[in-house]
Amino acid sequence: MIKNKELNVLGTALEPCCENPTTGYFRDGFCRTIEQDSGTHILCAVVTQEFLDYTKSRGNDLSTPIPHWSFPGLKSGSKWCLCISRWLEAERAGKAPFVVLEATHKKALEYTTLELLKKYEVVF
Repeated sequence: MIKNKELNVLGTALEPCCENPTTGYFRDGFCRTIEQDSGTHILCAVVTQEFLDYTKSRGNDLSTPIPHWSFPGLKSGSKWCLCISRWLEAERAGKAPFVVLEATHKKALEYTTLELLKKYEVVF
């Protein structure tokens, strides 16, 4: 397993979100970002069908495979690094997926509160 020195929203070491399929801006399994990541892919989510339908209706189809990007398409229950802005939009619409706090980058706290994220916390 790859180790990472960055922190999550709980202030502990950032854990990987998903390695099969490999997620994250860097496709290393971690929800971390750099300035060039216009989407700020820092929130580790366990997606629901309701969220997948919602995001597709907003122009971002995460369900359909894109083989040339090695993207298999997501299904309900898949873990994936989401753009924080899309998650917040979905939350306001009542369609937000669950959040893996240990794998959500601390930068998410620049956009929302830990209290709100905890409302969607998934525990394995």
